Amino acid sequence: MIVVGLTGGIGSGKTTVASFFKELGVPIYIADVEAKALMIRSKVIRRKLIELFGDDVYIGDDINKPLIASKIFKDKDYLNKMNAIVHPKVASHFRRWLKKQHAAYVIKEAAIIFEHHKESEYDVIITVTAEVEERIARVIKRDHSNRAKIEAILNNQMSDAEKINKSHFVIVNDNLEHTKEQVLETHQLIMEKIKKHKF
Repeated sequence: MIVVGLTGGIGSGKTTVASFFKELGVPIYIADVEAKALMIRSKVIRRKLIELFGDDVYIGDDINKPLIASKIFKDKDYLNKMNAIVHPKVASHFRRWLKKQHAAYVIKEAAIIFEHHKESEYDVIITVTAEVEERIARVIKRDHSNRAKIEAILNNQMSDAEKINKSHFVIVNDNLEHTKEQVLETHQLIMEKIKKHKF
């Protein structure tokens, strides 16, 4: 099974691009969504996160996102420890999910493939890009966040230029029709490579 990584910075539109691939029949695994689900339903993760962040990390059956965000942005050690708890469980979950798929290829959407040096886990990597101002506007609208907080996240992420340099394909998410055309073109190129056994 060919595994395609779909990545891009905050507000680039990875989920939009993933939805267009899904329309073409490609199975999609969104790592961030699955990670949040596992943080809620896994007793092991729950116990370890309470040990790391304290009892307030959960509000009932939900995650206290503002608390986690405030801790991990102030102290990278918290982020690294949380990732060490959550990422292995997500990786195991993905492997189980992958065994159930029967398509020519699947897409795993993950924001930090390059930052965590996970390139070797993918046969192909697609980076989604967009103008910085457009990305900021999208995140403000989506998360009701403020510009300073988004700029801080952008400054902590690898630049688009670096990601593009490491990627097999790039999709510029500037307007939906153009994005959809690029998705179809990329899909066709991947399918051609699969048919020619170039992976």
